[in-house]
Amino acid sequence: MRVLLINPFYPISETPSPPLGLAFLAGALERSGHHVKLLDCVVFPFSRDFLASTMRDFKPDLAGATAVTMTVDHALEVLAEIKALDPSITTVLGGPHATFCATEILHSGDQVDVVACGEGENTLVALTKALEIKAPWESVPGIAFRDGGRIKTTAAPPLADLDELAPPSRHLIPLGRYRALGMPISMTTSRGCPFKCIFCVGRKMVGARVRYRDPLRVVDEMEGLSTLGFHQINLADDLFTANREHCLRVCNEILDRGLKVKWTSFARVDTVSRQVLEKMRQAGCTTVSFGVESGSPDMLRRIKKGITLDQVVHAVQLCRDCGIDPHASFILGLPGETEATLAETLAFGERLKAMGVSHGFHILAPFPGTDVRERIDEYDLQILSDDWRRYHANRAIIRTAAVGPETIDAIVIDGERQFDQWLGKIGRLREEGRATVEETWPLVRLEHTVVIYDMMMKRLLEKKGVWPAENSDVKDNPPLGKLIHRVSGELDHPPERIRAAIEFAVENQYLVQHTTEGVIRWSWVDYL
Repeated sequence: MRVLLINPFYPISETPSPPLGLAFLAGALERSGHHVKLLDCVVFPFSRDFLASTMRDFKPDLAGATAVTMTVDHALEVLAEIKALDPSITTVLGGPHATFCATEILHSGDQVDVVACGEGENTLVALTKALEIKAPWESVPGIAFRDGGRIKTTAAPPLADLDELAPPSRHLIPLGRYRALGMPISMTTSRGCPFKCIFCVGRKMVGARVRYRDPLRVVDEMEGLSTLGFHQINLADDLFTANREHCLRVCNEILDRGLKVKWTSFARVDTVSRQVLEKMRQAGCTTVSFGVESGSPDMLRRIKKGITLDQVVHAVQLCRDCGIDPHASFILGLPGETEATLAETLAFGERLKAMGVSHGFHILAPFPGTDVRERIDEYDLQILSDDWRRYHANRAIIRTAAVGPETIDAIVIDGERQFDQWLGKIGRLREEGRATVEETWPLVRLEHTVVIYDMMMKRLLEKKGVWPAENSDVKDNPPLGKLIHRVSGELDHPPERIRAAIEFAVENQYLVQHTTEGVIRWSWVDYL
């Protein structure tokens, strides 16, 4: 079969990485003999014309989109467009939001034929087989679908052995665009989380039992990713340090191969030790992110986090001692939040900052499937919106009896203001010639990313990056200057910033020029 997979739009401000879940689905489908194409709306601007052209060229039998809560509306819009263009195509929606809102989605319209629930690799392969042989959908594990006026569901246990998975088909992803934007690339070494935080959907999505990949396979994949030119690999496991022996085996394999690669991971403060962190640092780990969630001991107990503030301080100090940058993440607006508990969180954040620990704030988003949403009557919490586009955790869509959304938003807005002030300070030092290249790089890279992203999403290379070659074009590389001139009128950035970003992209071979049959053509290096 011919399967079109869709990655719905995701804001660049959320630091998206190449879609790993879709890559795993594509790998499973390709191993089963199917033809797969991936439409990535994160780094390609979506339009009906673009979709229609893709469908004419590829002629899919099945179209599947994945979505988190924030992106589900766009995923549904794309699937609706597909149905409008060709109603005979079977459409599938998967991901955490679809898993826990399957009935609602299937009742809300006919753009989705099937919802894939939970881990989707075996489910999608079984669905394609059922479609090929016209078998009843009841034979497909892990789906929900309409049968007349009823919604039927089938069960599927979590995949027992992750080493049975086909390698992710990253060759279908426009990796070059993510690399040009300065995004990291991600991979996993395990699935599952044994903890019961009331705000997290991960445990319900992939199971409480942590399943591990063979460390040899893990490092094989990491070694391959290290050749692609990304500045960083993110280990996207819910909890990389859940099993000490697995963590050490991965690190030792990296060291035994002499692999030089920078990577990051997530951890809990009660699952790290000096031995583990030292080994991680030796193997290339640069940053460990800890979900601290609150600076209030009472709040930590209420959300069933199962950690103490003393453990947080000990863990981040161990990281500092071992040469790893610790990062602490807090969630504001948790059930029972008060002015006093917010003050405790802010004070604890300042304590960590004094230790040289970076930290950031998000706001509780009560995602479908989370304990806090499904049992909301048991908590001091009110949900203010079911507009899924607002579930990005940067502005409040909740309130408690003691704290309203304005109070919670003000803390995040103040953090954003401080970040802007930091960037502004770097900019002033740059203008005065009092900053080194290393000191100005965070600002410069951000400026490059914004310009490059605007060029991609406005399709400026397609519109302005093609013209007939002339004799003058071979002198002093004027095609570059001509490209800069042609696109500058379409971008709302200072001319010097546009030039710097384009020259940076050319220098790093994110942007290349070809001359064929008397035509100069500029293009992004999409596929690596």
